[in-house]
Amino acid sequence: MNEKTRFTTVDIALIGVFSALWATLNLTIGKMGFAWTRLPIFCDFSVFFTLLLTVWIVGKFGAASIVGVIGAIIVSFPAPSAHLIGLAASSVLFDALMLGNKHKIRLKIRDMAVAVLVTAASAFFAGITIGIFFTGNQINEATMQSALTFWGWWHLVGGIMSAIITLPIIGALEKANVRKIKGAQ
Repeated sequence: MNEKTRFTTVDIALIGVFSALWATLNLTIGKMGFAWTRLPIFCDFSVFFTLLLTVWIVGKFGAASIVGVIGAIIVSFPAPSAHLIGLAASSVLFDALMLGNKHKIRLKIRDMAVAVLVTAASAFFAGITIGIFFTGNQINEATMQSALTFWGWWHLVGGIMSAIITLPIIGALEKANVRKIKGAQ
């Protein structure tokens, strides 16, 4: 294995920190936002804000998947919900799709565009998955239509909102050379 494919001790520590952030944001912003609006926008913001930061700082395949799965497990203890499976699955999809960008989010238009597209696709996938399988309805044509026309799009809004907020933060962190906490890259 080379340095790029295995996790260092710092990577593992960062995965732990971002898993805790994923869970904390979901239990606070995500739950409050859904309670207030009955829309999943803030749930997705919580997920993809954390995943974008994870990919930016760790930069290795598997980190976002681990953060999503561990975060969902943590959230399931105080607030069990089947929709967490959909959010964890979207984290795995996000991680896989970021391979197209080699898990790099830098201050380049291409990197930022890929991050936005991957976030949008993963959030829409989360909405469709949750809408079809976890809304408590029977799986039929009406459920499929609701998942495609309502849940998918509102999850997409949350994902796009997270990209709009997170990418400038990543840009500021890049300019401040915060990545040096991991050592020379």
